[in-house]
Amino acid sequence: MSRTAAVLGTGAWGTTFAAVLADGGTDVSLWGRDAEVAAQINTAHRNEGFLPGIDLPASVKATTDIREALANADIVAVALPAQHMRGIVANYAGLVPDQAIVVSLMKGIELNTHLRMSEVLAQAWDLPPERIAVVSGPNLAREIALKQPTATVVGGIDEAATELIAEATASGYFRPYTNPDVVGVELCGAYKNVIAVSVGIADGLGFGNNTTATVMTRGLAEITRLGLALGANPETFSGLAGMGDLIATCASPLSRNHSLGSHIAKGVTLDEAIAQTGGTAEGVKTSLSIQQLAADVGVDVPICDAVVAMLHEGQPLDGVLAALLSRPRKAEIV
Repeated sequence: MSRTAAVLGTGAWGTTFAAVLADGGTDVSLWGRDAEVAAQINTAHRNEGFLPGIDLPASVKATTDIREALANADIVAVALPAQHMRGIVANYAGLVPDQAIVVSLMKGIELNTHLRMSEVLAQAWDLPPERIAVVSGPNLAREIALKQPTATVVGGIDEAATELIAEATASGYFRPYTNPDVVGVELCGAYKNVIAVSVGIADGLGFGNNTTATVMTRGLAEITRLGLALGANPETFSGLAGMGDLIATCASPLSRNHSLGSHIAKGVTLDEAIAQTGGTAEGVKTSLSIQQLAADVGVDVPICDAVVAMLHEGQPLDGVLAALLSRPRKAEIV
């Protein structure tokens, strides 16, 4: 079956996902605003700015013309910065083909609205939920671009839509699983970035594996608590979108959120840490969104609160960590 896809966003993950689709047999148009990046992809089959040294499939074609990219697409995958995505895509609703399945590759919660990225796309493009899927899991772009084996989750409420995306992306190195729990899959993808920032801070302060394991484990409990309050399936949190993505993002030096936390631990300002990270660390703004969302539903999120205090309120790192450790003791399992 011949398929055509448009991928919006020429960053590391958008470019990598375009390669995954191409390796799965899909014709791909990769859209971005930078003409030099598009030219490099088309002539050298490289995106040196985001995936240095990695060859892309020759069948991935880049363009700066979004009409050209979207024309006749069966799949439209969006990989844009979460907090800017609505403003970028809002003007293109009429260009999305009626038959296309729209895929969110983004991991964030929109500020102020507290909407997940699939919900933002649904609003911006006036789409029914059945036409939207989400991809999440341990998706470190560079490793996938190098064709290192990985599995992922395709979330969506329509089985035919998720099966289409799973079939389009399956290859010898990329194994997709489907999951109807869109809320859980997206919340895990967004929240793990916040936990990764906190792990990066702990690592940067010189703490060892015990501390890392503690933050990750309690972080997963925190994610699960909020997810259950929002109606997610508890099994999602122990799967690829939950535990799998959390481990990859917290443990890898390739994670921008982990790197940003490490920079913060060295005493630099947030703006300096963002500059040193060299890319969008979604956990910075998502920490604010999740804190607000948790307050709305009455869920305690101490690690997220600590990240907000350290990043956005200028509170000393040691004081925040001490406050975390001095929380009242309680049973781990009730």
